[in-house]
Amino acid sequence: MTGNSKIAIYGALAANLAIAVVKFVAASVTGSSAMISEGIHSTVDSGNSLLLLLGMKRSQKPADRTHPFGHGKEIYFWSLIVAILVFSLGGGMSVYEGITHLQHPVELKDPFWNYIVLFSSIIFEGASLFYAIRQFNKSRGELGFWKEVSLSKDPGLFAVIYEESAAIIGLLIALAGVFLGHYLNNPLYDALASMLIGLVLIIVAIIMVKESKGLLVGESADSEIVKGIYRLVESDNRVKTLYFPLTMHLAPDEILLALDVEFQSDMTVENLFSTIKQLEDEIKKKFPTVKKIYIEAKNFGGQERPWMIESTD
Repeated sequence: MTGNSKIAIYGALAANLAIAVVKFVAASVTGSSAMISEGIHSTVDSGNSLLLLLGMKRSQKPADRTHPFGHGKEIYFWSLIVAILVFSLGGGMSVYEGITHLQHPVELKDPFWNYIVLFSSIIFEGASLFYAIRQFNKSRGELGFWKEVSLSKDPGLFAVIYEESAAIIGLLIALAGVFLGHYLNNPLYDALASMLIGLVLIIVAIIMVKESKGLLVGESADSEIVKGIYRLVESDNRVKTLYFPLTMHLAPDEILLALDVEFQSDMTVENLFSTIKQLEDEIKKKFPTVKKIYIEAKNFGGQERPWMIESTD
């Protein structure tokens, strides 16, 4: 687990806790439905940050007999729980709050504190998002930013980016709802803003569920890593035939690799051992996230001989 993602989560947690308190205080003073939804949103985000930190801690537990490949996928499970909470508590309660205020409009009070809180929140949430993006950019590839986010295997970063992006969009919607509600003297706009905030959270939650589900059920490593491993092994003149590598993420920075290789038939057993060890060292050096390697040597002396080589770096 990268330290960058943990720092990004701590930053988001601190910002959301402070903002949630201020939003609820402002909502109690002004009676704004959109502000209540924003307070709910920040509270849910704070809880989500704690769950991600819990998942990161549990994912670092060492391997044992019942979990021979470790507990790395714990982080994917907890990121799925986070997505469900965003959908149900964040999105669902915001939509409910908006519908309630449509049915029973509340007279809007002086919006001064709403504006203070919203503009302050945009600054804090923007700073948290900026920092998360900066940490993400340190390790992302050459594809477009959102494409790289969708391909990311680290929930500690992509969850923060999605949540903080949704937070800023929600704040802008709340700002528009508060302004239109007071300018036109119609609480309808404030209630509609609350429902739109809920819709944004539901969309983000669905995206996060899709990301977490793919990783939880055994998503492959990035295609560039898989192709790079294929090219590296195939270029060895001692390899006669290489079948496409099989990979699976056991954690954001831990990949399981299975290689099905047909070596040259004139190799000795000693040469086979040294070749496998050399290939393993080259793969580890070029792709340090590949921690466990399984190489099955085919048609060597008329037999198939599997060799398991593991790295615990």
